[in-house]
Amino acid sequence: MKSQACVIGIGQTAYCRAPGSGMSQLALQLQAATRAIADAGLRPAAIDGIMPFPNLANAEELAASLGCANLRFAATVHTGGAAPVTSLNIAATAVTNGLADHVLLPAGWNGYSRSRVRQTVANDASSIPGGAIARDFYLPYGFVAPPQWYSVIARRHMHEFETRPEQLGEIAVAMRQHAQRNPRAVMHGKPLTLDDYMASPMLADPYRLYDCCLETDGAAAVVVTTLERARDLPAKPVMIVAGASGQPYPADEITNRKDFFATGLTVAAPQAFGRAGIKPAEVDVAMIYDCFTFEVLQQIEEMGLCRRGEGGDFVEGGRIGPGGELPVNTHGGLLSEAHVLGMNHVIEAVHQLRGDAGERQVPGAEVVVVTGWGDFGDGSIVILQRV
Repeated sequence: MKSQACVIGIGQTAYCRAPGSGMSQLALQLQAATRAIADAGLRPAAIDGIMPFPNLANAEELAASLGCANLRFAATVHTGGAAPVTSLNIAATAVTNGLADHVLLPAGWNGYSRSRVRQTVANDASSIPGGAIARDFYLPYGFVAPPQWYSVIARRHMHEFETRPEQLGEIAVAMRQHAQRNPRAVMHGKPLTLDDYMASPMLADPYRLYDCCLETDGAAAVVVTTLERARDLPAKPVMIVAGASGQPYPADEITNRKDFFATGLTVAAPQAFGRAGIKPAEVDVAMIYDCFTFEVLQQIEEMGLCRRGEGGDFVEGGRIGPGGELPVNTHGGLLSEAHVLGMNHVIEAVHQLRGDAGERQVPGAEVVVVTGWGDFGDGSIVILQRV
């Protein structure tokens, strides 16, 4: 798919928390999808491929609601927060191999106003990978929510590499600094200092309140086509250079892995950079799935931006903040813009490469990497480039 596929349209709803969007999850996704299709300069009837986020919508109802009468490609990737980026890579393959001309990728939910993840998992272990393991070994001991599951990886990293809480705080503060330049961000107008971070309540050691991503209502969507078709459309395309996905082993359990820090990204990142012919050091901006602060640090290491164990030093000194050497999540990310299942990371990457990100624009941005993190460490990556 190298140099042949592109993102041609992007769309998003407003992002909010209290009192919620007041819209159904389907309505949110339709609003974002309609805006992405219009941004591409297309009509809904031109969409002949749809890849919905798992468990939040299906291609049939989206196609019927939008008026996509010629649907010939549909697929759903079941890897949680890694799914949007994996779906982007699959959509690129679909359009370059004749399976579809224009593929729509919507993702959206009432992540704030709907029931909490903790309640869903506790009541239905099959809603997560390794449901039987969770049912028998996690849930009976109160190990029921993502902050708890991922906290053990962060704590192990602190034990082995002397990573400090203040370094996780650097990530939280950087995301909030970016959000101050983004009027769409839920946390716009709400600055955060390192002292604020350190004074916040402990939720699942070492995770404090500000280590955890937002619960948000909202949706985002993109449209993928080929560069050849994009020439006839008014929007500015962004090239999908290369991508890859992977899973840790075992994918359904964290604490018994031989390599405690290996994730799907550990395998996927070298493949993607190799296919693109780009080194990690050549990336201008990174959109890293920031469900929790340590997962940003871990993905920085596993992506090859620094060696394992050096992530704490890497994020210090404003390096990933506004004006830093490698700005990360210039929109504020899941931690400070909104949790839109990672699709908002793709949207922001497109803005940066189109050069229309406004106050948060990174000068000279040519290459942006976007990652996804899902379930117990499924990983995905895509490398995007200015056309």
